[in-house]
Amino acid sequence: MRCSTLLGLVLAVTPVAAQTTPSASQAAASITATDVARRIGIIADDSMMGRDTPSRGLDLTAEYVADQFRRFGLKSSFQRYPITRRRLEPGRSRLIFAAGGRQDTANFSTAARFGGGVVPGKPVRASAVLVGGPHTAESAADVNVRDKVVLFVPPAKGDPAGYQQVLRVLFLGGSKALVIMDDADSATFAGSVPKRYPERTVVGMPAAQPVIVQLRSGAVKNALAAAGVDLNAARRAASPVSRELPSLQVAVDMADTVTSSLTAPNTIGILEGSDPKLKNEYVVYSAHMDHIGITPGQADSINNGADDDASGTAGVVELAEAFSRPGARPKRSLIFLIVSGEEKGLWGSDYFARNPPVPVKQIVADINIDMIGRNWADTIVAIGKEHSDLGATLERVNKAHPELRMNAIDDRWPEERFYFRSDHYNFARKGVPVLFFFNGVHQDYHEVSDSPDKINSEKEARILKLLYFLGQDVTNAPKRPEWKPESYREIVE
Repeated sequence: MRCSTLLGLVLAVTPVAAQTTPSASQAAASITATDVARRIGIIADDSMMGRDTPSRGLDLTAEYVADQFRRFGLKSSFQRYPITRRRLEPGRSRLIFAAGGRQDTANFSTAARFGGGVVPGKPVRASAVLVGGPHTAESAADVNVRDKVVLFVPPAKGDPAGYQQVLRVLFLGGSKALVIMDDADSATFAGSVPKRYPERTVVGMPAAQPVIVQLRSGAVKNALAAAGVDLNAARRAASPVSRELPSLQVAVDMADTVTSSLTAPNTIGILEGSDPKLKNEYVVYSAHMDHIGITPGQADSINNGADDDASGTAGVVELAEAFSRPGARPKRSLIFLIVSGEEKGLWGSDYFARNPPVPVKQIVADINIDMIGRNWADTIVAIGKEHSDLGATLERVNKAHPELRMNAIDDRWPEERFYFRSDHYNFARKGVPVLFFFNGVHQDYHEVSDSPDKINSEKEARILKLLYFLGQDVTNAPKRPEWKPESYREIVE
């Protein structure tokens, strides 16, 4: 985000938010190309076997990072999250609708279909609320669905993408279950129900999210009639429909079988801040240590992931060392976070964001590093600059350090939606302002050829020094970073 002319004048006549002390500047010199190359060589060595999640090589990487954190004097710990494989048992799963003395049961073999969300660990029972007609995301947000079972009736006409946005709002609204009513005939619907559900992966403890179920309306027609529900009218309504149904009680009873259970690590290092008050606020530097493991059938089958993301992991370790040097400790505390499971779906950062070692409201920023060792020698992309005043802070810090010969630019590929594809996003969803540093993909992306010898460690060291000075500014500033209001409404859950 570029500063306006007026903002530039204000900055010219007001003191900079945080000045870097001589000792803090000297600490940046500990970040060297030699150290970067050495650390990437360790993390992306063949002995790590591609650092799949979970794997022995991943655990070895986590141990290496923790050893480095301890050597720097940080408070180091592991956060292991469970990874279970589960399969829904349709013969033991059902929906029960009851109203006015009538009761209908829809089983998951022919009349109901699991559509996503979290399978409840125990039966869910609640009154229902009917939502139908031409809702928008804005109108759906006004419907009180908390602790209720939502019966969603898709409009007869409308934009499917539009009602997906409505479903998202309803899903996040605190309901116990989201039931999508389907008017298909019994034979057609039964044909779409899996005879045997595939295994699915569940990471961490199931979150407090509703289960999503598609239900053939005809299977519960008696109870709906007793409750005075006309689904056809709701489907064809000219205006949005929302109606509480206190007489209609819905029970969701689903059974899972756990087929396997493993764990994977996050590695955490904490450096306490120097200010008695501000030390209770935290800035996170994050990167992911995992990669995609082994590709069988090739002469060289190990995906070393030197750029993706040994470069970021080594970078966070280098930053931890710099901040731990005498005179470099900032006012706010720092969390140096190395997560796993990014390649599988941001698993580790999602678990951390839902189970942080400090209250998430005390985390004021996340600076995420994913692939910074390749491509341009004088440029790094900073994704997310437009969403908070971290963008303006970065621009100011970047201009203050021309000796680094590094230009942090805006997202060059917004159509790729990289903002939503790395670990910072799980912080943003929780309300934490973020910046994501990324050099873009290349021909070795997710190939066995992403090897340490192709890393430009000199360039990476200059990027890390820029991120060090950025962190010094953010951790010592009197005010915490602030979201742009429109971005907060769009991104934060």
